[in-house]
Amino acid sequence: MRPVPARGSMASMTTELSAVVLVGSLSPSPAASSSELLGRQVLDALAPHGVTGEVVRLVDHDIKPGVKADMGPGDAWPAIRERVMAADILVLATPIWMGQPSSVTKRALERLDAELSNTDEQGRLATYGKVAAVAVVGNEDGAHHVSAELFQALNDVGYTIPAAGITYWVGEAMAGTDYQDLDDTPETTAGTTATVAANTAHLARLLKDSGYPPA
Repeated sequence: MRPVPARGSMASMTTELSAVVLVGSLSPSPAASSSELLGRQVLDALAPHGVTGEVVRLVDHDIKPGVKADMGPGDAWPAIRERVMAADILVLATPIWMGQPSSVTKRALERLDAELSNTDEQGRLATYGKVAAVAVVGNEDGAHHVSAELFQALNDVGYTIPAAGITYWVGEAMAGTDYQDLDDTPETTAGTTATVAANTAHLARLLKDSGYPPA
């Protein structure tokens, strides 16, 4: 994983940006979560680029299965959706389980499918102009496969993916060390997280200042 030098300058930060990190950990709060740790590190790295944000651990909420914006009484997704749609940047932070994004992460993607029918008067999806990035942790290889699945789904529902839009850490195969158990963040992961933040904020600011043309 080689960090890509970020371009741009602090002088260009004239537009305020917001971000929401959706954490797909299978462990409810207050249990420690490697996915949330890396997701929060992305949020921290976004801060110097004029981005404020919040973290939502999905498993803490009763998100009903389905592909509608609101699946009825007791569904927690509508409130989460409001926060997602208000943000300029969406970060999906997921663990790898059985070589796949977590089921919780996939449920969020399924609920985002509803945005395909959410357009403005010029035919553009409401997600156009919003940027998405990915953070992945696991104890086995598979970060590239997981990011490919997430990138396709996010782009399909209207999000734009920045260059080098993933940061990840995977431990030794068949080992038991979690990201949260490391004494220090590996330099390569920290550098890549910084690049993800710089590129994501840069692209989000460009799109917010000059959006996509009408459909």
